[in-house]
This record gives sequence, structure tokens and C-alpha cells, in this order.
Amino acid sequence: MNFDYIKSLHIIFVVTWFAGLFYMVRLFIYHSEAEKKEEPAKEILQTQYKLMEKRLWYIITWPSAILASIFAFWMLYQKPWYLKEAWMHVKLAFVLALYFYHGACHAIFNQLQKNEIKYSSFKLRIWNEVATIILFAIVFLVVLKNAINWIWGVIGIVLVSVLLMLSIKLYKKIRDKKKWANYEKELLDNKEK
Repeated sequence: MNFDYIKSLHIIFVVTWFAGLFYMVRLFIYHSEAEKKEEPAKEILQTQYKLMEKRLWYIITWPSAILASIFAFWMLYQKPWYLKEAWMHVKLAFVLALYFYHGACHAIFNQLQKNEIKYSSFKLRIWNEVATIILFAIVFLVVLKNAINWIWGVIGIVLVSVLLMLSIKLYKKIRDKKKWANYEKELLDNKEK
């Protein structure tokens, strides 16, 4: 098969793999937040999230991870000299980190399927950004094909990470402020009645 077709299929499945991971952790967040709802809403929401998580995980995310890997190995088989490139070594280290991230998401998935809520929605929001950082690193390495600049890349990733964390904290503050304002409004409305 033509190398460009294999590369195209690899890119397609990498995109769907990341899409699955991004959406999966978003579902984890909603699943965790449903724990604070009152019955019957809590049970209805968590049952629905478990079903959505299961379908996403086994129909999109896992198959995409496996197919992205198959096409990656096929590309390396056709062009083994890539393995002599320093940038490829750094990229493969980030891919390994992505597999660990995927494995950790699988552990969270299993816990939620058993109704074990171990992480707050805030921690899961931070966790969701780990995949973003890995994505940035891999894309820049593949496009620039330069391992010497990976030090600057790491500095950039750290800065992006800090910005993401600050954004999450700012979002949480704004969200909490809105909740507090809604709570105060509700109290005033109840007093007037």
C-alpha cells in the first residue's frame, strides 16, 4: 500500500483517538457532577453516562487507538530510518505517555462503571488537559521534525499547561460565583414569597 495512504489512515485514527479521549473525560466530569444531584435525577443521569461512556470507549476510543498504532507500525516498517531520527525518539516517548494516559482513563472508566466516584469534577477537568498537552507535543514534533528544539517545545508545553490550569481555575471561580449569585437570588425569591 502507498505510504501516503497509510499515513492518512494513521492521522485519521489519531484524530478519532484523541476525540474519544477528550470526550470521554468530559463524560467523566458530567458523571462525577451527577453524583451531587438528587434522586431520581442522579440515577437517571449516571445510568445514561455509563451507557455513553461504554459506547464511546469500546466503539470509538479503543479501536482508534489500536488502528492508529497498527498504521504507525506499518509506516515505521516501510520507513525504518525514521527510528534513527532524534525527533522520532522524543515523539515516541510522548506516544508512550499517551498510552499511559489512555490506561489511566480506562481505570477511571472501570471505576465509574462500578459507581465508584473517586475524583471531583475539578480534578477531572485538570486531567482532561493532559491529553491536550500530549497532543501539542506530538504535533509540534511531527511537523517541525527537530529534537533539538524539543527543549523549547517542552518550555512551550509547560507554559501552555500553566495557561490551561489558570483557565480552569478562572472558569471554576466564575462558575462558583454564578452559583452563589443564583443561590442568593433564590433565597431572596423565597423570602418574598
